[in-house]
Amino acid sequence: MSVYLLATLDTKGEEADFVRGRLISCGVDVKLVDTGCIGTPAAEADVPRESVFQAAGTSLSEMQAAADRGLAVKRAAEGVSRLATRWYAEGKLRGVLGIGGSAGTTIGTAAMRTLPLGVPKLMVSTLASGQVRQYVGDKDILMLNSVVDILGINRISRTVLSSAARAMAGMVRFADREEDVEDKPLIAATMFGVTTPCVERAREVLMRAGFEVLVFHATGGGGQAMESLIDDGLIAGVLDITTTELADELVGGVLSAGPNRLTAAARRGVPQVVSVGATDMVNFHAPETIPEAFQGRLFYQHNPTVTLMRTTPEENIRIGEEIGRKVSISTGPAAVLFPKRGVSAIDQTGQPFDDGRARNALLEAIRSTLGDVELVELDAHINDAAFAQAAAEKLLQLIRTKEPGA
Repeated sequence: MSVYLLATLDTKGEEADFVRGRLISCGVDVKLVDTGCIGTPAAEADVPRESVFQAAGTSLSEMQAAADRGLAVKRAAEGVSRLATRWYAEGKLRGVLGIGGSAGTTIGTAAMRTLPLGVPKLMVSTLASGQVRQYVGDKDILMLNSVVDILGINRISRTVLSSAARAMAGMVRFADREEDVEDKPLIAATMFGVTTPCVERAREVLMRAGFEVLVFHATGGGGQAMESLIDDGLIAGVLDITTTELADELVGGVLSAGPNRLTAAARRGVPQVVSVGATDMVNFHAPETIPEAFQGRLFYQHNPTVTLMRTTPEENIRIGEEIGRKVSISTGPAAVLFPKRGVSAIDQTGQPFDDGRARNALLEAIRSTLGDVELVELDAHINDAAFAQAAAEKLLQLIRTKEPGA
């Protein structure tokens, strides 16, 4: 098995060859992949650029004739992603290390995002000190800031690139060393600050029942990570208490998890209990960042950098219909639990987002679209101990119904 080193060898050939040498000196087998297109490679590749573009359904000559850098980057990302998936399936790939600027980072991390959790993934990038969510996504990708541009070997680049090689060597050489660890079945749960008491209580119940509970912060990336792990077949049950990311996706907040949120468990038949935690709010940053279209709405300043906007009854109809539609097509056991006294810490009597009309609109929209899936309405607040207990016990019941012989 090998570490696959990804680089555009027309612009990063010298640097890639340096990293290859450092990996070899650490006792790691390396395959250098050329993801470049236009210029002449400055190092010899083990996987030439022709193979990368062929895997993308095109050819190097077509890309060179097009002379479109953006298209070349897109096709290189597609090609190396398909190759990485194939190499992993064939048992050839131990890890992936990429080096590059914007193009190299786009290409390298695209390949890394196709690989499962636990496969070492390290990207040395000129962009690593900024916003990297679009590159990391929901995967365990390490981003290492190159500090200087990746152009030649100098005192700084030598230090950073050597560190990257040693880090990758350590990850692949000391992989799977956990011994005498008895893994329990995994349950995924979603939480926000305003639903924390519910999830903490439910987690205790599930852990006593013999499960390990992974809690995902419902801030966009958390929901995406959970969906990805469900798709990877690692999750035995889902306690989706906090579906607030749907509100951000539908209304226009900053914490959307994308259109595929709340789909993986339904598609894969994983037992799930879904609720409506924090669907009373849409998230923005500081007040001055809120779009003009939302001026005049009801806001709550959570902290100096987080501003919450109360969802309207009309928006709750859309959110409820989205939840109902997505859960209704579940191929495994599922239920929706609705807390009639409030869906977050600030949606209850005496709190700023208390709005019975909005909650009723949400409930009726779920009821109208949920089909044959069970809807459990509880005269409780989402953070009441009774609601948390009911949610955890319902999930345990659904998991039991899927067990062999049940």
